[in-house]
Amino acid sequence: MFIIDIQSKVPIFEQLKKQILEFISIGILLPNDKLPSVRSLATDIGVNPNTVSKAYQELENQGYIYSIKGKGCFIADNQTDQLIKDDKLDDFKGCVNEMKKHQITKDKLLEIIEEVYKEETVWLKLKMWWNLLKIKMF
Repeated sequence: MFIIDIQSKVPIFEQLKKQILEFISIGILLPNDKLPSVRSLATDIGVNPNTVSKAYQELENQGYIYSIKGKGCFIADNQTDQLIKDDKLDDFKGCVNEMKKHQITKDKLLEIIEEVYKEETVWLKLKMWWNLLKIKMF
């Protein structure tokens, strides 16, 4: 489920956080879904449990997940998807402002946006596949 790039300069806990947020945004992880335990996820992806714990702690501090002692971590049901979208739109606005400073035209940015949205069908297929797999597993 999670893909970690050990060669990346991005810290592993950040990669993990990013993937969890992406899975929430595209509907793979839904409100109140249980996340894998810290130990099992650490074993699955071959990292120290403290790395997974740090990712979960940061996501909980940001309100994206919640934990129940002795039960595990779960996806929050407090408009998590909207929080993620708002954060991403703020990031995007900052990127657009940066592009504008470097004299990248609005037309070029729109061209890139159109290109990215053409790739959206791949994500939709992945989401459908994952939901089918999830149903079969449980």
